[in-house]
Amino acid sequence: MTSLTKAEASHRTSAISVGGYQVTLDLAGPAEVFRSTTAIRFTAAQPDAEMFFELRPALLREVTLNGTPLDVALLSDGRFPLTGLAGENELTVVADMSYSRSNEGLHRFTDPADGQVYVYGFPYADQAPRIFACFDQPDLKAPFVFTVTTPEHWQVLSTAEASQTAPGQWKIGPTAPQATYLTTIAAGPYASFTSDHDGIRLGLHCRASLADAMKADVAELFDVTRRCLDESHRLFGVRYPLPKFDQMFVPEFSVISLDHPGLVLLREQWLFNSAAPDSERETRAVILAHGISLMWMAGLVTNAWWDELWLGQAFADYLAHRIPSEVTRFTGPPTTFAARRKGQAYDADQRPSTHPVSVAGESVAAALLDLDRISYFKGHSALRQLSAAIGDDALRAGLRLFFERHAHGTATYKDFLDALSEAAGADLTHWSDTWLKSANVNTLWPELETADGVITAAAIRQSAPQTHPVLRRHTLDIGLYDAAGTRTALVRTVVDGARTPVPELTGLPEPALLLLNDGDLTYAKIRLDERSRQALPGLLAGLAPINRAMLWCQLLLAVKDGAYPAADHLALVADMVAVEPELSILTEVLEQARFQVADTLLDPAERPAAVAKVADALRGRLATTGPDAEEALTLFRGLIDFTPDAAELASWLGPVELPAGLALDTDLAWRIRLRLTALGGLGAAEIEAAQAADPGSDSALGALKCRAALPDPAAKEAAWNALLAPGDLSNFEVFALAGGFWQPEQEELTAPYVIRFFEELPAVAGKQGDLVLDLLVKALYPKHSARPETVRLARALLDSGQLPDSLRRAAADLTDDLARAAAVR
Repeated sequence: MTSLTKAEASHRTSAISVGGYQVTLDLAGPAEVFRSTTAIRFTAAQPDAEMFFELRPALLREVTLNGTPLDVALLSDGRFPLTGLAGENELTVVADMSYSRSNEGLHRFTDPADGQVYVYGFPYADQAPRIFACFDQPDLKAPFVFTVTTPEHWQVLSTAEASQTAPGQWKIGPTAPQATYLTTIAAGPYASFTSDHDGIRLGLHCRASLADAMKADVAELFDVTRRCLDESHRLFGVRYPLPKFDQMFVPEFSVISLDHPGLVLLREQWLFNSAAPDSERETRAVILAHGISLMWMAGLVTNAWWDELWLGQAFADYLAHRIPSEVTRFTGPPTTFAARRKGQAYDADQRPSTHPVSVAGESVAAALLDLDRISYFKGHSALRQLSAAIGDDALRAGLRLFFERHAHGTATYKDFLDALSEAAGADLTHWSDTWLKSANVNTLWPELETADGVITAAAIRQSAPQTHPVLRRHTLDIGLYDAAGTRTALVRTVVDGARTPVPELTGLPEPALLLLNDGDLTYAKIRLDERSRQALPGLLAGLAPINRAMLWCQLLLAVKDGAYPAADHLALVADMVAVEPELSILTEVLEQARFQVADTLLDPAERPAAVAKVADALRGRLATTGPDAEEALTLFRGLIDFTPDAAELASWLGPVELPAGLALDTDLAWRIRLRLTALGGLGAAEIEAAQAADPGSDSALGALKCRAALPDPAAKEAAWNALLAPGDLSNFEVFALAGGFWQPEQEELTAPYVIRFFEELPAVAGKQGDLVLDLLVKALYPKHSARPETVRLARALLDSGQLPDSLRRAAADLTDDLARAAAVR
């Protein structure tokens, strides 16, 4: 479908005003399609203007404008033209719509555990026309009324309360005015848990087969929800704007969450039906807080156009890490962000597709293309830096002023910046231009002169890449640490320009470690001076968690830049395993060490010994870890990933007790089977038997991944054909197959598929939808094959002009990563 442009949306906003939608959905029919009938009331300021609405049906049956039938053949490329408008208009559209397996419109899922069917709407960002006819743009907010027919044992939920009017008949609304992309329903035999808080009806929902998992965590989920709602109210100065708040965990969800007003949809990954460490529960609290903050930052005040969607998402990510750390038992989100998510922003910001946090999309497609880790995680980092620069009180006052002025309407980024500038008492335009409207990342490093154990001169250098030569103003702290790891000084300074003297350090004792960005207040690549680099292995464990996390992120960046050896990084990881108490750091660093450093950045000849050394360190710590220790599960998962010993893995599936008294649940069993399969220790028959013994969606996906990991030519060919041929695979099934296919121990077996990936990708592009295709390319790209010949193949494909625009960006970025990894090797 042609992507709506900003100019088209602006014209439509000036020409019409939408009074309301009445949508009737029949979900009790066949499995392939559902009937959708939409009645739209709207006024036209210019009755003679040409107009169009959006719809993407399987079959368009009727279109009636003000009682006059229109020719259904006028529908073209998802748009239906309207002419001859009156001042007051009623449009009625009847269509059969296709259900989705790839989160495009109304997604339909059959639970393999019990055969029950569930549906939920995925209208984001331009998918609402796959559910109902609409004027699909964010600033044409209007009330919605839904009438829904379902099987009698289903329930229905939406952004407003749903009431059952008869068996299998439901009515919703009218809702508060809301954007089409924030309008959704969900229906099925969902298991539900409810509570009340501050006059708000709270709900938690999941499919029936996961009700026990939900029940085990209901108290924690409601507690986090209540605390985050209260703190958001306090920060924003505006009460939660709706009478109810539902959170629903849904299957086959391709994003982490979709935050519709009053109904947040969440990926089932965060509903634990196996043992989960506190680090994962902390991440879930962050995800809940993200959705809650968007009840204000998107639902209460909506962006006028897609190019400013980044603002709500950046602020939601910032607050999602801040609020739980301040009001729940989970104090570590800022540490986790520093260890993992911030690094994802640094990576994205150095790729060919880098862009400012503030995007300038002239169409929906262009704007959404730039809504990525830069928007979320660099945006979050910029707001944290802004808080350090202007003070938290001013930031809070600016937020309150923004909501006072624009509640229940739409607003622009200029509206937001005006409110912040007024609260800060300073014009923040220059800050905005350098931090939010310029791309890429600065590098900071110290200059230190000493004599007789005393600092005689100090400065901070700042550089920017030639492609994006913007030097920013950084408010940061400098920490000085002695040989025992004690912080002897903490100095706040403002870095501005290529070289910033820091006279406050003059006369202080020469440190063993000088740490720029102590506390992780700014967003920049940090380099250590030589004395600090030498001291780091002995001092790292004694630093504050936020600084350990920040340094692990910076070390990984340095490995990718060729400024720190991959082998040294893995040796430091092996040392860290023995002493690191912070679960989020353990989790993130072990994952990065295995799947980025060992599998991609390290010389393959060095890999077996390096991986075995980390595995030995993990065994050593597990041997001294008690059965109730919180870190036991994280350490054991790491050992599964790192061990090269197939016999050890097989023993854990049999009579041998797991380390630290852990239980062999579904998740751990399939993790073990995947690694064992990759090493040649598990066959197809054993995978089949394991799935039959424990049926369910988790086992189905685990078995699919294991079959793709089999070191067998026929299994590889079958997995490859399933991935590249258009079919009925869901997005999760695509991800599972791709996730099992490439295994570092199978390079010789999979070498022909590296060539085939680049040869066959152009042909696949015309056979898959954009969402599935994007997922497939990112999941199946041969990242592990960081060799010059692979880089040549990748660049030849990019130069050939055979790739459609929808693939070029992802392929170019992945090729850039591949080239950097090959250079590091």
